[in-house]
Amino acid sequence: MRIFSSLLALLFCTTLISQETMNDSLPYASIPEAPENYTPGKVVSRMIDGLGFRYYWATEGLTEKDLSYEPGNEGRTISQVSDHLYGLSRVIVNCAKKQPTDFSQKQPELMPAEKRKATLQNFKTASELFKATDDIAGHKIIFIRDGTTSEFPFWNNLNGPIEDAIWHAGQVVALRRIAGNPINPKVNVFLGKLND
Repeated sequence: MRIFSSLLALLFCTTLISQETMNDSLPYASIPEAPENYTPGKVVSRMIDGLGFRYYWATEGLTEKDLSYEPGNEGRTISQVSDHLYGLSRVIVNCAKKQPTDFSQKQPELMPAEKRKATLQNFKTASELFKATDDIAGHKIIFIRDGTTSEFPFWNNLNGPIEDAIWHAGQVVALRRIAGNPINPKVNVFLGKLND
């Protein structure tokens, strides 16, 4: 029995260390330094950095119970909102890469921590690509659905996926507060870091 307890404690510690290591490698625990000058690409990049910071802290420390929380009235669970945020991050990063988002391709099933990491990585990649360009007009949103391709100007990325993702990150914050697990009270979205 003592060996079993020791093994269980070791497994628990290993899991915690593994989660901490995964979190250490995630972007957006704080917002990166702002560029010295303003260009269209750098402004879009900064918007995505703000989104990444909000998403990081909206999803930091969510439990399985939180993820399954449903507000009622046929509202989405936090897990379902997280799925949607991941989908939006794919559209944002594909726009940055000048690649289509193909909805006919089945996406791999991701565990919550994997989905969170992939979403944050998509935001980071998109931010870096936009920061390096001044040709915003060349970054169209392209969708492939049922063999049909549709194309939209970059403007739709601003009022569509980027703003929608900000909206839903806020929704996660509200839902987790209602579920009894509010975000870290030290989060300062104005400064893009945790208060001391």
